[in-house]
Amino acid sequence: MTLFAIPTPGILSLILMTALGYAVATVGMKITATGQIWLGVGLCALGFFAAFLAEIVLLRRFDLALVYVVIIAAETALVLGYAFWIGEGFGLRQTFGATLVLLGLLVVTH
Repeated sequence: MTLFAIPTPGILSLILMTALGYAVATVGMKITATGQIWLGVGLCALGFFAAFLAEIVLLRRFDLALVYVVIIAAETALVLGYAFWIGEGFGLRQTFGATLVLLGLLVVTH
């Protein structure tokens, strides 16, 4: 079964919840790296748990390879947006890499 055969809001919500969970965990790692250990660990645990639950539901309905690519693309967009927001911005190389990830999503899902 392909991921976009039945594009329902529920599927899109699960993809976003999974990607957001992983992105929150990444933010937690960044916060931990700045010295705020307990806040960072808490965000990591919360993010990974949310991603874990949402991804299990997705994997009951779709192939792992396709789910993985879509989640990675969504997570990439979220994390790069966060990096820009905290002032770590993108260089030309990072922008090119992010574009390749998102273009890869289009190739794999169509």
